[in-house]
Amino acid sequence: MPRGVTPRRPAKTGRQEGARVRVKATSKSQKGGYSAPQRLKTSAQTPAPKLSKNGRGSAKGYNPVAPERVTEILSRLDQLYPDVTCALTHRNPWELLVATILSAQSTDVRVNIVTPELFRKYPTVQDFARLEPQQLEPDIRSTGFFRNKSKSVVGAAKRIVNEFGGNVPENIDDLLTLPGVARKTANVVLGTWFGKAEGLVVDTHVHRISRRLELTKNDDPKKIEQDLMRMIPREKWILFSHQIIWHGRKLCLARSPKCADCLLENICHAEDKTWSTVEKHAGAKA
Repeated sequence: MPRGVTPRRPAKTGRQEGARVRVKATSKSQKGGYSAPQRLKTSAQTPAPKLSKNGRGSAKGYNPVAPERVTEILSRLDQLYPDVTCALTHRNPWELLVATILSAQSTDVRVNIVTPELFRKYPTVQDFARLEPQQLEPDIRSTGFFRNKSKSVVGAAKRIVNEFGGNVPENIDDLLTLPGVARKTANVVLGTWFGKAEGLVVDTHVHRISRRLELTKNDDPKKIEQDLMRMIPREKWILFSHQIIWHGRKLCLARSPKCADCLLENICHAEDKTWSTVEKHAGAKA
């Protein structure tokens, strides 16, 4: 090598142009329903869709909610997470309702540790309805905010027994009358158990990633849900929410997203990306 010439240093990320990234397949039984193909095209191999003359790499003339871009996002999510579902362990709608209430400000892993013993101790909604909230607190303490959650679970059980004949309601209006149940919880139960797409689940992952992908500029979950409902086909509402939640757990992490391994990388302009082949857009961040 001629004197005075310094060889090019590798990227800090460890990725070189044209490098291949393999996403390791994970079995359903190990990850609560996550299943990805053994080989996926990486962002370096998959061209970004041509949305407009300046659609890629420039904010000028760029429409982040253009139907073509939304369709491309959905297509790539289908490649990554073709058959994912709710990670909360449950055997009936009541157990799913309880698990979802307990999952607030907690993790699905923690909830899945707590609920098997909880449902062994109190097998039916009637068993929960006979409790006082204080009696339930020790059983769910490790999920956090256990006092409020105890009041919600026992209150929901009493109302289901007294007002709905012991059956979890199958419509969103009735579900929203239950203590501790807001739209997110109602949508989880309706979509996952009853297969009814009344709305989209907007949890912390959907909130964060929808903003990163510029599918919404809102910060309020209700407004985010309305934005997504306008652009996502209704038949995709249930699966889309599960896919985004799994994407948030696997790749699009809150603090250090794994952008170099992400199949959506070259159609994502998030300001807080850790690695990018496209221009980042100010304000497109969690």
